[in-house]
Amino acid sequence: MRIFLAPMEGVVDFQMRQLLTSIGGLDGCVTEFLRICDQRLPRRVFTKLCPELLQQSHTQSGTPVAFQLLGGNAEAMAFNAAKAASLGADSIDLNFGCPAKTVNRNDGGAKLLQEPNRIHTIVRAVREAVPNDIDVTAKIRLGFQDRSMGLENAHAIADAGAQRLVVHARSKSDAYRPPAYWNELQPIREQLGIPVIANGEIWSAEDLKRCAEQSGCEDFMIGRGLLARPDLALAIKHPDTHLAWDWQDILPLLLDFFRKGIEQYPEKYCGNRLKQWFMYLQRSYPEAERFFNSLKRLRGRDEIETLFAQHAKEQRIELAS
Repeated sequence: MRIFLAPMEGVVDFQMRQLLTSIGGLDGCVTEFLRICDQRLPRRVFTKLCPELLQQSHTQSGTPVAFQLLGGNAEAMAFNAAKAASLGADSIDLNFGCPAKTVNRNDGGAKLLQEPNRIHTIVRAVREAVPNDIDVTAKIRLGFQDRSMGLENAHAIADAGAQRLVVHARSKSDAYRPPAYWNELQPIREQLGIPVIANGEIWSAEDLKRCAEQSGCEDFMIGRGLLARPDLALAIKHPDTHLAWDWQDILPLLLDFFRKGIEQYPEKYCGNRLKQWFMYLQRSYPEAERFFNSLKRLRGRDEIETLFAQHAKEQRIELAS
């Protein structure tokens, strides 16, 4: 069984990839998407999105990182895929699943699920543009307005030469509303000659077990579930030996995340990514709600550091100075 970290736009950036893969249990991750229109992008754009290109496309803990592209122009997608490969990417992932309205209005993401022939053309162009030893993978949803075209789109991708396919078990119209339709992945897995990775609504080891039973998939991609419980991959892979993390384990992780991200943003926005993460953590840790109620009003580095110190003292948690 392999577990991959999902590429959540605006959330799972370089810093978050480094942190979550350092915990263990993850077999790979994917960058946020690089949006491609008809332009040929310069080197700095690729390395800014994916600093791991400078580390042989691995995080500091040694986890492989795939470089993700999004767009509807086959020629531009192919050129920029070749550019990413020349800079060190060892896997190119194509996003045909993003449900965001802005992305779909601009000929990208899930909108293309209405046109399997175009998807095939894009995947084929990218496959032909990059060396044979570099995997081309894709991520889709089960459809756009409904879930009727999942199998057709999956075949279009596999027939175009992709090595692996991730399927989010909902349509674009389903958004992120439960449930995920894991059972609808089974015919895709059975008919495709490439690995199919299940994605969607996996929040626990029990969820993953049900997903495996309904889909037949052996590999999984998890996004929000790992943000809600950072040690989830370890818990899934080592159920007999891993002791579930409690708040005492999580709080130092959050402080480290905050400190490492400070230089990326102006002072008044330095806590924004931390606050974003707390929206997920509240699902698993009751202490997170209390902390967040104080955090959400703060902006400066010093006052956020003070909040960590006060909370740690109250909870008797030791933090690095």
